[in-house]
Amino acid sequence: MVKIIAAGLWACLVTLGAVYFSIHLATAPAEVSEEDAKKAALELVRGEPITIPWIADGSVRGYFLGRVSFMMDKEKIKGVHLPMTELMTDELFTLLVGSKMVDISNMGAFDVAAFREKIKTDLNAHLGEGFVSEVLVEQLDYLSKDDVRASGEGEAKPPGKPVKVIEGDKVEEPAKSGH
Repeated sequence: MVKIIAAGLWACLVTLGAVYFSIHLATAPAEVSEEDAKKAALELVRGEPITIPWIADGSVRGYFLGRVSFMMDKEKIKGVHLPMTELMTDELFTLLVGSKMVDISNMGAFDVAAFREKIKTDLNAHLGEGFVSEVLVEQLDYLSKDDVRASGEGEAKPPGKPVKVIEGDKVEEPAKSGH
């Protein structure tokens, strides 16, 4: 009788041990790459659509239509209310109107990487180093004043299509939790 009880206890212990170790090995933490860890520390801050007039020879010649979002350090922006719309509007006015980074007559010469880097550098200078990790230009189009006027006056000709300055980045909406 003792042999049967001992054999039953031994079978239970072996089974419990096997189940424990198989579950433990099956749920081992996956190795997180350095790039994934870096992305996990960033948060998407969506920009708002902005319209910026392009002024030349003392009058408005057209409008830039833009939307820029940012990947920002989660820890640095925690609990901080940033006026991103105002800062972005100011930065785009400076780059597009003030320093004329975009030449309307030669859109092909526009350097997207330099544009993004300039926005990132200038915003980090305003906010503090390391706030903005990446700049995502979702939209940057140009619409001439004549096209805007034609669509506003209801002329028979269809309004012109905006000129794509940048083919924008696709920004995914973060998944919403069910809470």
